[in-house]
This record gives sequence, C-alpha cells and structure tokens, in this order.
Amino acid sequence: MSIPSELPADEDEEEQVEAQEHQPPPAHHPSAPSDELFDISTTVDPSSVISLIRRLLPPDVRNSSMSYGVDAFDVSMQGSRIERLEGSVTTLTENGVLHSPNNQSELMETVDNSGVLDSSEERNDCLSHQHKHQSGLVGEAAWEEYGCILWDLAASKTHAELMVQNVILEVLLASLMASQSMRVTEIGLGILGNLACHEVSRKQIVSIDGLVETIVDQLFLVDTPCLCEAFRLLTLCLQGSEGITWAEALQTEHILCRILWIAENTLNLQLIEKSVGLLLAILQHQQEVTTVLLPPLMKLGLPSLLINLLALEMSKLTGEREPERYSVLDLILQTIEALNVSDNYSQEICLNMELFRLLNDLIKLPDKIEVADSCVTAAVLIANILIDAADLDLEISQDLSFLQGILDIFPFASDDKEAQSALWSILSRLLVQVQEREMSPSSLHQYVSILVNKSEMIEELLFDQIDDFNEEDEISNTSGAKATARATALNSIFSILSEWTSLEEHVKERFPAGENHLSEGDVDRLLNCCSKYTFK
Repeated sequence: MSIPSELPADEDEEEQVEAQEHQPPPAHHPSAPSDELFDISTTVDPSSVISLIRRLLPPDVRNSSMSYGVDAFDVSMQGSRIERLEGSVTTLTENGVLHSPNNQSELMETVDNSGVLDSSEERNDCLSHQHKHQSGLVGEAAWEEYGCILWDLAASKTHAELMVQNVILEVLLASLMASQSMRVTEIGLGILGNLACHEVSRKQIVSIDGLVETIVDQLFLVDTPCLCEAFRLLTLCLQGSEGITWAEALQTEHILCRILWIAENTLNLQLIEKSVGLLLAILQHQQEVTTVLLPPLMKLGLPSLLINLLALEMSKLTGEREPERYSVLDLILQTIEALNVSDNYSQEICLNMELFRLLNDLIKLPDKIEVADSCVTAAVLIANILIDAADLDLEISQDLSFLQGILDIFPFASDDKEAQSALWSILSRLLVQVQEREMSPSSLHQYVSILVNKSEMIEELLFDQIDDFNEEDEISNTSGAKATARATALNSIFSILSEWTSLEEHVKERFPAGENHLSEGDVDRLLNCCSKYTFK
C-alpha cells in the first residue's frame, strides 16, 4: 500500500508542521548525510510517526503521554512509558481496540509549548473535540487507518527504529493479547513482520517479555490473512541471529503439529507458500535452529507431508496449469532439497520411491520453460538420490523420455555450477548403462537421434565450460584424479555414436527419412565435438 503524503496528526501539530513547511530552511543547517536520510522516497516527520503510534494506545496512556508533550516518547522515558502502558491495559472494546474504563474522566489534555494548560474556553473546545475523536476514531476503522500507515512505514529501517524506540512493540503486544478483531490482529502482525526485516528492530522483538509467545499463539487463529502474516513474521525471525529463541518457542509438539496441519490442509495458495517457507527457513538457515526443530518435525511426518504437497502440485501441473502455483511448486522442491542434504535424514528422501516417481515426471514434462527452476531442483534431487540408490541407474537408462528431459534442462542451469554438475552426473550414469548393454539397431537409432538433435546445445555448453576443462586437465595430470562425470558422459556419447557409424549402410537404410532421420554430417560433427573435449 502507498504512503499518504500527509499523516494524521493533532490539530496543533498540523499547524506547526504547516508553518514549518512555508519557512525556508536555515542557512546554518547543512544537508543530512546520505546515510542518514530516510530509506523510502517519502520523508515523514518523526513527530507524525509518534502521533500515529499514540493513536493506537489505550486512551489513558495517550493522556499520560500528551501531558509530557511529544518528548515524552523519547528513549530516555522508555521505562516509565512501559509501566504506564502495562498499567493501563484493562479492557477491550468489541472490535478489539484497547480502552480504559476511566476514559471519560481522563480525556487528553492539550498543552502549549511550555506545558501550561490553555484557557478554560480553549480547554473546553479541546475536550469536546477529543470526546468526539475518541467516540468516532478509537474503533477498528481508525486502528486500520493508522495501523496500515505504520505497516508501510515499518518497511523503512529509519522509521522502524524510531517506532521501536517509541513503544510500538509494547502497543502491539497489548493489542495482540486482547484483540478480538482479525483485521486489527493482521495489521499488528504485518507491522511486526516489517519491523523484523531490520536487524535492530528484530532483536528488540525478543526483548519484550511475552511478545514471542504471543506471536506464536497466533498460529492457532483460523483467519487466513492473520496466519499468512504470522508465518511471514516467524520465517524472518528464524533467519536472524536470535533464531534459537524462536526455535525454542516453536519446539513443542502441539505447535509443530499445528504448523504441519496448516501446510497440508489449507487450500489458500499464499498460506501454503508461507507455511512451507517457514519449514524451509527451519531447514536452511541456522544449524542450531535445525538441531532443535528438525528431529520433532521428522517424528511428526515432515517427509510425507512434503511429498504429499509435491504430489498435489504435480497433479495441477499435468492438468490445467495454474501459473500462480509455480512458486509453490518451487518452494516445496527447495524444502525437500534442504531436507535431503541435512545430516542424518537424507535416507528418508533417497529411499522414497514415490518422490522419485514425482521427480521423474517433472523431468519428463514436455513444456518446462514456465517451471524451469523447479526442473533444475528436481534434477539436483535425482542426482543425490542416485548416489544412494545406484540400482535406479538401469531404470532411467531405459527411459528415452527421461534422457530427453535431462538434456532439455541443461540450458536452464547455465549459471549454476552445482546444478550443471548434477545434470552431468545423471547423464553419465544413464549413458554408461546404455553403452554397456546390447542394443538393437532400432534402440541405438533412438538414442543417437536424441543426442544428435541436441548437438548444438551440447556444443555450446562445452564451449562455455572450456575453462572448467582446462582446470580439470591440470588436476588430472598432477594428481591422476578420476575422470569427472562430464568426461564420463562425453566418452559414453562418443562410444554410442561410434557404434552407430560402424553399422552397415544397409542396416541404417532400414530407418526411413523423416523427423528422426539421422544426417551423417550431424553425427560426425557431434563425434568431433566429443573427441575435442574428451581426448585433449
């Protein structure tokens, strides 16, 4: 949402800001250094941010703060402000916005710059205005208006730090603890989520007594927008240096069961993405977080959950495609990959034949361009599985569609050395099996056709990797290292093509001209290419 050009403020503050806007800047005030400027395009007066936070306070807290003026929100007053806040949180209106039972007798008092009350007439006008303000603007609509502005402002590091210094965390804790409005809760979690994007404010969240536990409790809401914001906030916090604090807050069985239940049962795409994103953060970012949370998650069936989610997305992908689901598919595969490389649990993935079947189907998908990243991740997973399940080599070697699919994926991994290595590993395992078994001329023709049809891609790929070849040659010459998967694959391609060229002409002529017709010139070209990069 966009940030309004003008922020709500009390009338006296608005007049002061307006007067300041029409005055030229003092010549003796230099421009602020670039690193001290706000990080968003719209510069907001700090007093306006403080005013917005004040609008979310319970009325009696607002009264106390106003009696000190804006400076009452200075960092030096933080301890007393928190005490006032904690003492003032008493009840909640039906819409979930805090108020005090004594708000009629504790209306906000307007003070002039010296702290002295205005004349009785001015005070009466103020009381009338304030009564009207409280009766009309302390409801959910007002909370949403001011909260949404703060939600936007919290995306700025500068504003986030200012907000944290001025009890925004205490205000949001009070709101979350008492709110009966899902919209108010969503906005509060959204503000916290944006605050958690910045290291300083994220660290402050764990320092507020009860805030971590209150945030975790929001996972048991039944409101989808609130759950999305809760998962986003938890994901960000687990990635920070204080992630272990959050891991310990999440580690009880009933909380982890709730996370898994939401991920498996929700039909909302955004909530699937946010819940799986939290699981990925647990597996991917901090070892100490993984150590605390992964063992109980495994006991609760995390691998089965991920495979079930993958099966669902694959059923959608092979049916009528829904582009908005592509990111969910990619996230699920990333999470499975992170689990696959985790210590002590790789076997849970490698020995699951349902997972292998689903990955195989993704590799063989005819139109891959829209899910290219997912196909690359699937190839990396299959390479890892084949290391622990070598008996599958023969199975994939007999599947021409799988060979075609692996070759199709190479261009998508041009900038990813790890993925390229995985693809060469799969190709070398597959082609060694082809090379070693007896094949009929018909089968040989099919394999050679697939390879020759990809000859331009193979040649470009090898040319782009010439530096890698030179490095491998140096290592091989000095240490006698074993041939790489790429070298093994190229040797196998060379052998398969040579076997085809050695066939009698009358055998080759059995295969009619058409789509799969093999040009001898194309075969020779690929042979020369493999020879060039294999036998240097």
